[in-house]
Amino acid sequence: MAFILVLAGVIFYAFKMDFNQESIMHFGHYFEMFAIGAVFLFILVPNIARMWYFTVLKDKPKIKFGKYFKVLGSLFIHMFTQKQTLGCDESRSRWFLHLVLVFGYLTLLATTVALDWFGTDNSIIIALGYIEAFLVFSITIIFMLGRISKTREMSKFSQPSDIFFIVWLFLMGLTAFAVRLFIDLDLLTTNFWLYLAHLTILAQWAIIIVPFGKWTHFLYRSFAMYFEELKAQK
Repeated sequence: MAFILVLAGVIFYAFKMDFNQESIMHFGHYFEMFAIGAVFLFILVPNIARMWYFTVLKDKPKIKFGKYFKVLGSLFIHMFTQKQTLGCDESRSRWFLHLVLVFGYLTLLATTVALDWFGTDNSIIIALGYIEAFLVFSITIIFMLGRISKTREMSKFSQPSDIFFIVWLFLMGLTAFAVRLFIDLDLLTTNFWLYLAHLTILAQWAIIIVPFGKWTHFLYRSFAMYFEELKAQK
């Protein structure tokens, strides 16, 4: 139901703006920036603070302030490399693909938001965005096939929400790639529905999947491991 409401909201906004391409794309650029920022500020940060209170502060450990910085490196290592998965019996190729996907998504996010990929004429930024978007949607295809076939041990008990998360990430990368391609081919004006589809997927991702889906697992899990390592330092 929430996904349908987001779709209806995008369509309503497009009609309200009389399908003005420049205005809608300008809105889309800032929407992505503020939506992600709001999710982090009002949902993720309070949850991480709550986790810190119950796992660290509530036990009243004598942890010096400097210890927080001493083990800070482990937070980023777990967050971006997910190195604990290297202990699994499966091939390291899956871990490497996961690593590339994480960096691909984060750099694509930075390229579209900070570097305005859809609005720039800089050939380096354009090429960088193409590479990032291609990595995101191509690697997610591999993960989707694994979830569907359930040939790997960790995929045998996949739930619909697992595949749902990967599918939306795939759609984000694919539609971003297609939108930029249509811009470069001067086809977007007559095919503006493509950007509206991308904006809908982006809005559903930012409003529903990021704060309430499994996208946040790498963030919460990384902080949980950081707090546990912090407690061990006392």
